[in-house]
Amino acid sequence: MTGRTIGGRGGARRGTARAPWPVLLIVPAGLLGVVIAWALTLPAGFAAEATVRVLADGVGATVLGLAALPRVHARLTPPWRLLAVLAGFWCGTEFAVLVFEAAEVVGVPVGKLAAGEFGTFLVKLSGGQIGIAILVGVGAVAVYSAVAFRRAEIASADLVLVFAAVALALRPITGHMSQQTFGSVLAAVHALAAAAWFGLLVALALVVRTRGEWAVVLPRYSAMALPLVAAVGVTGLLNGLVRVGGITPFVTTGYGRVLLAKTVVLLGLLALGWWWRRSWVHRAADHRMTAAASLRRATIEVVVMALAFGLAATLAVTA
Repeated sequence: MTGRTIGGRGGARRGTARAPWPVLLIVPAGLLGVVIAWALTLPAGFAAEATVRVLADGVGATVLGLAALPRVHARLTPPWRLLAVLAGFWCGTEFAVLVFEAAEVVGVPVGKLAAGEFGTFLVKLSGGQIGIAILVGVGAVAVYSAVAFRRAEIASADLVLVFAAVALALRPITGHMSQQTFGSVLAAVHALAAAAWFGLLVALALVVRTRGEWAVVLPRYSAMALPLVAAVGVTGLLNGLVRVGGITPFVTTGYGRVLLAKTVVLLGLLALGWWWRRSWVHRAADHRMTAAASLRRATIEVVVMALAFGLAATLAVTA
């Protein structure tokens, strides 16, 4: 596997992690975030679009993280077959998001959206046109990754990274914040920083297997995560203050309550990151922690991040 290209101490028996199935917990965690957000926005109806949006955002961030693996360490290369499968799933979720958006614009339930109405949305409205651009970009990632699986020696992870980043940024930069000064920039930075922070750790949990590999890559990820966390925090605060327009709406409006909940989760992640740097990163770097223990800690963090993604997905579809 790709992660095994990094050498290091830690035997194959005691230092090798099992298959990273616990990472799949990020799916129910993300959906739990949507449910919590729905409860906080009562009596408003449940935003079914958010359930699809969190899947799209989560798998898109994972694709970005897998493509960015060589940026963590030169000997890490993307697992192209997995990347192709995830990009294909991402394409499907983005199509579902488009269907939900079209139904909302037309003003009908998703099940009653006519093909002609959907086609008009795609061709004549900016939301549909942006969605088509996203589908083209994600589809290109899926096809390229499938080809790269057979021709890995000539594949470029940077090309996939660029396409994935553009696809992730397109919808945020044309959303609500685009109406504000520098709003599109703030939205793009926030979306990409959050995706990289989350996606890179998911990618490491998926490909890194041995204690020696964690010793090499974890400190590098930790150093990269610091500016990403700062970017997420600053841009999120600015975006929130602009959208909410004061302090009182944080508790009097559904949007404000969800935003407050997301802030609490992010503060929890900051505290967890501080603790990990003391109790995990340094021990892993010194080869004093097994690969299984590192995988457990990575899983805990990405599960909490997925909860924040669920809250954020609901914010994205909440007026």
